[in-house]
Amino acid sequence: MVPLASGFDSRHSIESARRALAARLQAAGIEQPSLDARLLVGAALGLDLTGLITLAARQLTPEEAVRLEGYAQRRLAHEPVARILGVREFWGLPFRLSEATLVPRPDTETVVERALELYREQRLSRPPVIADIGTGSGAILLALLHELPQASGVGTDLSLTALHTASGNAAALGLADRASFVACSYAAALRGPFDLIVSNPPYIPAGEIPKLSIEVREHDPHLALDGGNDGYDAYRALIPQAAGLLAPGGALIVEAGQGQARAIETLMAVAALSVDRPPKADLAGIPRAVSARKMPP
Repeated sequence: MVPLASGFDSRHSIESARRALAARLQAAGIEQPSLDARLLVGAALGLDLTGLITLAARQLTPEEAVRLEGYAQRRLAHEPVARILGVREFWGLPFRLSEATLVPRPDTETVVERALELYREQRLSRPPVIADIGTGSGAILLALLHELPQASGVGTDLSLTALHTASGNAAALGLADRASFVACSYAAALRGPFDLIVSNPPYIPAGEIPKLSIEVREHDPHLALDGGNDGYDAYRALIPQAAGLLAPGGALIVEAGQGQARAIETLMAVAALSVDRPPKADLAGIPRAVSARKMPP
């Protein structure tokens, strides 16, 4: 059967529907059309990859066809797959999303990696305490708590919706007893000391936001993107706050935008934090996780 130019019906098998959707996405210039098609078909039918393979010849039910077409229209309008599905994997863990949270990205895993690296060097004799500034979905904080079973932590955000989302993720991951969430501007409501402070703050210069991809500028919350005129407003606010909240030997780790690492290191040095290693680069080689320590007196 030749797939319909648009729309799905019960004449489609699972496999022909997947191929038809991939072709439509490719024609619309969507990146990774095959992967997106597989994820959307799987979500519409409630099947994992194994199910999609073993049931490939099964025809769609009318309800599945309608649901899949709805997903297709949303993706063709450049709504990210993670937004359509309402969930995104980060650090191997599933995170529910809301309109108030960023879609967690692989680049941000460098912050988790650097935080774990610095924690292991601290050789603490007590459980570590972590703060995640601008927590969003809670991805960074909860990834760290997952890796450090003795740790506890707090996430802050201006958005109550984001905090509700993060709290739900903590409960779903079995981490609610070690994670708390507070509404405030950056770290304003926190009282230290903390052994690790992490953050993926807004760092896009305001004038650059209209130039971002549709997936980002139309679907990620601007509060989590807008870093002010030069992109550094959040760093100017949170770095001095963090310096005052860190325990001696504690570390601050923040995500940086492309070309921002050196200026962020300067702000850290001005706040009397010690930058003792180069930023950790993401898979594209961009310096991404910038870190500094509070040196013991």
